[in-house]
Amino acid sequence: MQDIIQQLEVKREAARKGGGERRIEAQHAKGKLTARERIELVLDPGSFEEWDMFVEHRCNDFGMAEQKVPGDGVVTGYGTINGRLVFVFSQDFTVFGGSLSEAHAEKICKIMDQALKVGAPVIGLNDSGGARIQEGVASLAGYAEVFQRNVLASGVVPQISCIMGPCAGGAVYSPAMTDFIFMVKDSSYMFVTGPDVVKTVTHEVVTAEQLGGAVTHTTKSGVADLAFENDVEALLQVRRFVDFLPSSNREQPPVRPTADPVDRPEPSLDTLVPANPNKPYDMKELIHKIVDEGDFFELQPNYAGNILIGFGRIGGSTIGIVANQPMVLAGCLDIDSSKKAARFVRFCDCFNIPIVTLVDVPGFLPGTSQELNGIIKHGAKLLYAYAEATVPKVTLITRKAYGGAYDVMSSKHLRGDVNYAWPTAEIAVMGPKGAVEIIFRGDIGDEQKIAERTEEYRSKFANPFVAGSRGFIDDVIKPRNTRRRLVKALSMLRGKQLENPWKKHDNIPL
Repeated sequence: MQDIIQQLEVKREAARKGGGERRIEAQHAKGKLTARERIELVLDPGSFEEWDMFVEHRCNDFGMAEQKVPGDGVVTGYGTINGRLVFVFSQDFTVFGGSLSEAHAEKICKIMDQALKVGAPVIGLNDSGGARIQEGVASLAGYAEVFQRNVLASGVVPQISCIMGPCAGGAVYSPAMTDFIFMVKDSSYMFVTGPDVVKTVTHEVVTAEQLGGAVTHTTKSGVADLAFENDVEALLQVRRFVDFLPSSNREQPPVRPTADPVDRPEPSLDTLVPANPNKPYDMKELIHKIVDEGDFFELQPNYAGNILIGFGRIGGSTIGIVANQPMVLAGCLDIDSSKKAARFVRFCDCFNIPIVTLVDVPGFLPGTSQELNGIIKHGAKLLYAYAEATVPKVTLITRKAYGGAYDVMSSKHLRGDVNYAWPTAEIAVMGPKGAVEIIFRGDIGDEQKIAERTEEYRSKFANPFVAGSRGFIDDVIKPRNTRRRLVKALSMLRGKQLENPWKKHDNIPL
C-alpha cells in the first residue's frame, strides 16, 4: 500500500511541475502566471478539486511516445468563488505550449458536461499555441467537441473566457461563443491567421499586438469585453464579475445585502440634464448615483462608447443596465452600439436578469457608411433583442427619445413593463427644428416664423406628457427620486411570468 501511495505522490508532483522549472521560469519572465497559479487566484483558497490529473496523450507519432506529461497541458476541475460553485479549465503553456490534443480536449469537455448537469458557470483560462500538430485531425476533432459544448451550454450556464496568452486559428472560436471575453494587455492575443500568414497573403506588415491584442479587440473589433494590465488584475476582476451572475438559467440572480438605503434621494440628479438640449452630459453619473454603493461593472467601455452596458445592483439584486451616452455621438444608435447592446440584452434575458434602460437617443446615426454597412439589419438586432426579452424591463427616458430609436430602446410597445420619464424628456418623431422644416417647408427663409413654429412644436411634442396621455409613459418622475422608483418597480416585477410562443428557436437578423 505504501508503495502505491508513494507512486501516487510522485505522479502528482510530476503533474504539478507541468513542463518543468525552466519553462515555468520562462512563463514568469513574460509576466505570466502558470496554469495552477491562475486557478489558485481565481478560486477561493483551498476550494479547488482537480480532475484528470493523470491523463496523458495517446499520440505515438513524431517522437511523441517519449514525451508524456501527466495532465497533458490543461488543468481542470471545480471550486468556488465567494462560496459559489464554478468549473474551470486552465491551459498550461509550459506543456507543449498549451497545445490542444485529443486528451486535452476530452478533459475540457468533461468539466463542461458536468457544469451543464449541475448548473454552474464555466471559466476558461486560455493560454495555448493552438492545435497539437503531431496529432493531426484528432486535435481538430477535439476543438469541434469543445465548440459543440459551447453551443449547448449557451444560455444554460454562464461561460467566461480569459485570454491570458496566445489564442490563434480555430482556437479563437471557442471563446467567441462564450458570453464574455477578458484579455490581458501585452501578453494575450487572438486572431484567426497570424502576422506571418497575413504578410504572405495580403502583404500587410502587422504585429501580433496590432492584429489581435487586447487593446485592438476592446477598442476596434469589439471581440473582447475588457482588457486588464496583468494576470492578477484579470483574475480578481473575474471573481468580482461572477458575483453579479446567477449560476444557471434555472436560478435567479444572486442577492447581496446592502447598507445603501433603497429610498435614498439624489438631489443632484435634478440638475443633471442641461437646459440646452444640444449640450451633452455624462450618463455614467446617473448610473453611479442610482445603483447600490455606486458599484457598476461596465463592459466594453472603450468600444461603441455611444451606448453603455454593464451590471449593477439595485436593492441588493443584480440588474443589467443599457444606457445611451450623450457624450459620444450625441447618444445616437449606430451599427456597433446596436450589436453591443443587443448581445447584452439577450444575455440578461437568458439568465433572468432584469434590464434597466436609460434613454437619451436622438435617433440612428445618419450617413452612407452606416447605410452601406447595414445599419437597418444591425439596428434591428437591438429592437429584436428587446422585443424578445421576457425578463422585467424598466425604462427611464431622461431627455431625447426620437423616431424609431424611441421604439427600439425598450419602449412600452416592445413590452416594457414600467416606463418612466423625467420632466426633461422629449418624446417625438424627430427634433423640433427638423420637424418644423419639414412641416412648414414654405416658411424656410423666414427665420422668425421658423423660430416661432419650432417653439410651438417643442411645447406641444417635446415633453413627456403627450406620450403620458396615451399611456406610453407610466409616470413622469422627479429625477431625485429615481432610485426609489426603480427599486419599487423592480420589486413589483419580481414575480413576472411571460412566455413567448413555442418555437424551435428564433431567427434574429444576423
